[in-house]
Amino acid sequence: MIDESAVQRHPHLRDITIIAFPMVLSQASETVNLFVDRLFLSRLGKLYISGAMSGGLTTFNIMSLFIGIIGYVNAVVAQNDGAGNKRNCARATAQSIRLAFISWPLLILMIPLVKMFFESLGHLPELVELEMTYLRILIYGSILGLVRHALAGFFIGLGRTRVVMLANIAGMLVNIPANWILIFGKFGLPAMGIAGAAIGTLLGGFTITVILLAVYFSRKYREEFGTARELGFDKRLAKVLLRFGMPAGIETFLNVAAFNFFVQLMYSYGPDTAAAVTIAFNYDMVAFIPMMGLGFAATTLTGRYVGARNIPGAERATRLIMMVTWSFASLLVLLFVFGARPLVNVFASGLEGGEIDVAPMARTMLRLAAIYTLADATQLILAGALRGAGDTKYVMRLSVILHWIFAGGAWYAIKVAVITPVSMWIIFIGFVITLGIAMYLRYRFGKWRGMSLVI
Repeated sequence: MIDESAVQRHPHLRDITIIAFPMVLSQASETVNLFVDRLFLSRLGKLYISGAMSGGLTTFNIMSLFIGIIGYVNAVVAQNDGAGNKRNCARATAQSIRLAFISWPLLILMIPLVKMFFESLGHLPELVELEMTYLRILIYGSILGLVRHALAGFFIGLGRTRVVMLANIAGMLVNIPANWILIFGKFGLPAMGIAGAAIGTLLGGFTITVILLAVYFSRKYREEFGTARELGFDKRLAKVLLRFGMPAGIETFLNVAAFNFFVQLMYSYGPDTAAAVTIAFNYDMVAFIPMMGLGFAATTLTGRYVGARNIPGAERATRLIMMVTWSFASLLVLLFVFGARPLVNVFASGLEGGEIDVAPMARTMLRLAAIYTLADATQLILAGALRGAGDTKYVMRLSVILHWIFAGGAWYAIKVAVITPVSMWIIFIGFVITLGIAMYLRYRFGKWRGMSLVI
């Protein structure tokens, strides 16, 4: 746990590490889950790994509005903890969990619309069937993910990220063997293919949620924060969560929708391009998801320092996190550039015709991905810091406008101009670099220094 006196002084690298390192490991466990699941499914064919990515990304897309609102409890808890209002931390989390249960049936109602979306983009019928099988199972079990984000936001907001890390690692240790058993039909069970991958993912998520609930209601947290008592409806905190969390949720939803639209358009080129894109993004997430963990750390630390009215401390914390993130991203740049061939072959060698039809394009995309990795790191950390301060509306508008300008351009380039997949990939890289520059300018010249979430 971070030193309570830290919010009254300038942060040091040790303070950053205590919060950020467990978050990186937490997100790394998510990376391992997705990577291994798709590696297993690649042994079944091109359409299986494409179906898992498309179905999984679309699931996250339609959940992201609610995840953004629910997960914003991170910033609310961080600022109230920084201001010494410990009871408000549990009260805010209770409102977040309540929103999770309200959101769940709305997600289930979206399932038929998703199928129409896949079909409208010209996906092969066989791919649509796999996408929907994977998505349908994940949506019915999505209440686990929604509640998990609320509970994780509580612990992350307090800077007690080790709890989240250990829960995520436990979930990974359940998810991977469960997927292997269910996908391929081990120990006398029938081979379930992509449905087994989705069920295994839910079993891992269930494990994480149970662990976080157990710690949340443990004696320590009951006594310090009143987690077992502060379960009722709190109108003021619900309004704060909705007022500041709604822009964050809308931003996440619309941004992921734009990215998902781009991915689905790339899939419309055909199975070979879909497999190449999936392989490239499978390695891109090795960089992106851990950097998301560092972004969460930026939200937490900025929130704590802004809540304590220590703006210089918030600025220094962001700089330190940026240094750590750039160091990590630089290593991956080298890996993507010089290790593209063996990395791609991990997947392509298991696909029929993969080394001839898929691998060359995937290697090119992976090497090009190295170009935007540092820009991606910049926008993730600075956007996280801005959210922690409460500057969610401007970040939402800026990010959403840029994402949908890109999405519209991608539709025109692919469906009207009919450019090559690699040319479209280069345009995507230019978009990410533009987003990084825009976030830097907002952080450098924005009004976040005068904001507050404390009531």
